Amino acid sequence: MNYDHIFDQAIERLHSEGRYRVFIDILRNKGAYPNARCFAGHNGPKDITVWCSNDYLAMGQHPKVIEAMEMALHDVGAGSGGTRNIGGNTHYHVDLEAELADLHGKDGALLFTSGYVSNDATLSTLAKILPGCVIFSDELNHASMIAGIRNSGAEKRVFRHNDLEHLEELLATEAPEVPKLIAFESVYSMEGDVAPIHAICDLAEKYNALTYIDEVHAVGMYGPRGGGITDRDEAAHRIDIIEGTLGKAFGVMGGYIAADSRIIDVIRSYAPGFIFTTSLSPVLVAGVLAAVRHLKNSSIEREAQQANAAMLKAKFREAGLPVMLSTTHIVPLMVGDPVKAKKIADVLLAEYGVYVQPINYPTVPRGTERLRFTPGPAHTEPMMVELTKALVEIWERMDLALAA
Repeated sequence: MNYDHIFDQAIERLHSEGRYRVFIDILRNKGAYPNARCFAGHNGPKDITVWCSNDYLAMGQHPKVIEAMEMALHDVGAGSGGTRNIGGNTHYHVDLEAELADLHGKDGALLFTSGYVSNDATLSTLAKILPGCVIFSDELNHASMIAGIRNSGAEKRVFRHNDLEHLEELLATEAPEVPKLIAFESVYSMEGDVAPIHAICDLAEKYNALTYIDEVHAVGMYGPRGGGITDRDEAAHRIDIIEGTLGKAFGVMGGYIAADSRIIDVIRSYAPGFIFTTSLSPVLVAGVLAAVRHLKNSSIEREAQQANAAMLKAKFREAGLPVMLSTTHIVPLMVGDPVKAKKIADVLLAEYGVYVQPINYPTVPRGTERLRFTPGPAHTEPMMVELTKALVEIWERMDLALAA
């Protein structure tokens, strides 16, 4: 058995399909986001502008967050010391879970090391606890949700994206006594669209199903206190489990769920992904705590980000660029070919100092490859004008179609 040959073939398949992923080598400039320094392929660092960060509100650069992390570092040191059960539980963790529970109007919350882990651990554990549970999953759910459902061993029914009629058809086929869980997202980050939350909750109530919503691309971003789309649409009380991340709009790292204290206790007590994992460093937790508290009381960042997203969409449309329909802060630009998407991203970085990652399969279906822009509060109109001009020039250079 030639193991090296098998591994080489696996990587070569990715290259031949144009979807081999290259990780950019950069350092962000503290206090100057979206400016950064790129080290790849240059004689020394090159100044670039970041257009694809999930630190949507630049909270990872916020003075309050940095100060809180520095204070925690000098107060308690760097690491957590272990799992939550063995040495890794600190007052920072307790305080943050209380803040997150309050943010979503729930009895409790539970921290995880990432949003991926929170989805995987919670969904896999919940379905195992509920005998014979059937999970109803939106077809565009994140890979972490799919992994959690698969790891649960539960039966799965996939409904067409945001298709309420199809969801109800599937729900109606199950016996009333069968435990049911509807798993979906609020903001779908590759399309930029939003789930019909109240309508899904109506179906959940009609068919006696639990609801699980992934709000990772919405927490911090929407609602009067940053509780997400469920906060904005006054739907949080209708959702059984709200899952979120601490690494996007809150700017640091980690994931969590917020729910009834009984559900929290079950996941805390049974989920291997929680029990056997070293807890988040208290330094990170302190930073998130500062970010959550700030965004509960400040809408300045959210409003600036939404205004900039709308401005960039408008400039792309006016230039004839194929910007996809999006009702959120996500600005996706359709390319439809993995090789061309990577080429555009490469030219933007090398010639224009613009960093945006191509998004390809399996993150999106084949044939729908795209560039995904996430303008933040600090992106300026001149930056958007220059970006649009660069994209138009590249589109014409590569003989790609522009709208008339």
